[in-house]
Amino acid sequence: MPHRDEPTAGELLTAWLARQTEALAALEGPVRADEPDAVHRMRITSRRLRSTLQAYRPLLAADTTALVGELRELAAALGLARDSEVLGERLTAAARELPPECGPQEAAAALGRWSAEQTARARPQALAALDGPRLPALLAGLRALVAEPRLTVRADRPASGELARIARREQRRTGRRIRAAREAAPGEPTDQALHEARKAAKRARYAGEPAGAAAQSFTRRMKELQDLLGAHQDAVLARRTLHGLAGTGPAFAYGVLFEQQRAAAARARAELPAVWRRARRRPTF
Repeated sequence: MPHRDEPTAGELLTAWLARQTEALAALEGPVRADEPDAVHRMRITSRRLRSTLQAYRPLLAADTTALVGELRELAAALGLARDSEVLGERLTAAARELPPECGPQEAAAALGRWSAEQTARARPQALAALDGPRLPALLAGLRALVAEPRLTVRADRPASGELARIARREQRRTGRRIRAAREAAPGEPTDQALHEARKAAKRARYAGEPAGAAAQSFTRRMKELQDLLGAHQDAVLARRTLHGLAGTGPAFAYGVLFEQQRAAAARARAELPAVWRRARRRPTF
């Protein structure tokens, strides 16, 4: 049994899930109103809930498969609008920094128009995810899960040790993904493997968050890894987008931007060993 002053792992997990559920519900209005960053925050909250449910399965006796699936679908529906917006901002900003001979203003304007069109096209899908019965059913399921939690014996253990064990398991999972990326063939196989490593790092980071301040060092190191792998993925997507836009805009400027994104991805891969050395330190909560 835990020390009387220390909560159980189940208590911390349940409280965390309850807070994130209400955060998700509170974002419906801002997303509908198209408030700045609302789609991004709702997407992150849905991912955080999904990752927590996946990482903490050993503590949950209830079957959360359906909830995880619904959270994945919600994040995907929100993602198209957000990804177009972020990618457009990245490429437009890079275009403005091109040398004069590349026609920076023309390139930035063309990319800005492309981004606006893509974002506008994706917004109806984001709003559709909020309509109908699925979102209310998802919120009802999450609230039922925390109102009457069905937990395993492991959930009765002291929070500090149990949450650290789960975070360590997710950290090892991230390590396996990074090793797979190192062994992958150059090009697309490496890019995809690093994308999978990024998702694993994000799940590991979220696994530490229910522990609060005690896991601050661990979550900070995993976020550093996630951000680096995210920068790599952003460069890969930007490069693919520019390749797809070939022939539709200022070709020379797009070619220069393509090479810049290729170099950015290479820098991220070069930095990965040092960042992973810091991130793989054993978590102690």
